[in-house]
Amino acid sequence: MASSWASNLGDGIAIAAGPLLMATLTDDPFLISMAALLRWAPPLVFGLYAGVLSDRFNRRRIIIVANLFRLAVLAGLVATIATDVVTGTLVLIALGLISTAEVFVDNTAGTLTPMLVSRADLSVANQRLQTGFLTLNQLAGPPIGAALFAAGAVWPFAGEALLVAAAVLLVSRVSLPPKDDGEEKKPVSLRRDIAEGIAWTIRHPAVRTLSLTILIFNVTFGAAWSILVLYAQDRLGMGAVGFGLLTTVSALGGLAGTASYGWITRRMSLGNVMRVGLIIETLTHLCLAITTSAWFASVVMFIFGAHAFIWGTTSITVRQRAVPAHLQGRVNSVNTISVYGGLVVGSAIGGLLATRFGVTAPFWFAFGGSVVFVLLLWRELTRIAHSDET
Repeated sequence: MASSWASNLGDGIAIAAGPLLMATLTDDPFLISMAALLRWAPPLVFGLYAGVLSDRFNRRRIIIVANLFRLAVLAGLVATIATDVVTGTLVLIALGLISTAEVFVDNTAGTLTPMLVSRADLSVANQRLQTGFLTLNQLAGPPIGAALFAAGAVWPFAGEALLVAAAVLLVSRVSLPPKDDGEEKKPVSLRRDIAEGIAWTIRHPAVRTLSLTILIFNVTFGAAWSILVLYAQDRLGMGAVGFGLLTTVSALGGLAGTASYGWITRRMSLGNVMRVGLIIETLTHLCLAITTSAWFASVVMFIFGAHAFIWGTTSITVRQRAVPAHLQGRVNSVNTISVYGGLVVGSAIGGLLATRFGVTAPFWFAFGGSVVFVLLLWRELTRIAHSDET
């Protein structure tokens, strides 16, 4: 948990520092947008391969090696900034390499929790890990990164390097179960291993439903959220800081979700938790499509943030309980492809709709699509209620 929290704080600092650095080096919108693209592309390109590696080899070693690679890239970036030889091209290359390494770290880290925690305690463990993500990556990290950047462009990246080093040290002290710690599987075929993970996901009702739901609802989510910054400025009149305020309110809602998660899951089946969550997400799109009030939109975002945390933690727990240890990495990677594939498709749709019909059009699309998908998936979500069965 400490390793995860340290890494999340470093990533949160980079969320603000990376774009700020690019903005000081170039005013070319294409190059600046490339920095964002390089955060989205690696999971799609390397996600399935990362899943195979985490199932074949020592998982702790993969995390350590990938983080050491990140540390080396960060050290090189810090050196170029300190010596004033940094360029936009160098920054883009560094960001791409760091994001690629993060794919292997994040996918493999997701397999450690079920190796260390009993099935009954997975909900609590994931709740604590997600709390670190919300507080450090989403809330504390970006303003710290911006403040460090104001003090000097080199400081946020030096700080991230120190946090990555701490994450490496902390995870190196974790003792995994003897059977899994150090055991490496003999490579057979990359294509066969990937196919095995996909086939298992398709055959398992609960995990299949989760992957399908995540893919579909990230299309609608991505369409609406891709233009949220324009929506905040043009529709709500919140100015340049509006986007930041909405995302902050959403993260605060996530913290409220952490406080209520245990109480909710003790009183509701996982299937009903997912059903209620998808209804909330559907109504979120409708409310944002019709309102022009910044206050009302902020309340909606707070509720959505709580839902997003509860839904995300539940989906992680269901997957970890259901998937055999030797398939955790590959099934995680299928989930990653569903997440980012949906976001990329949805973002493209949202951009086109906003350009043609205005900033509310993506939210109406998201609402209509969500209604259809909730109706189609409603009965399938009951399968999740049985996912605890061995």
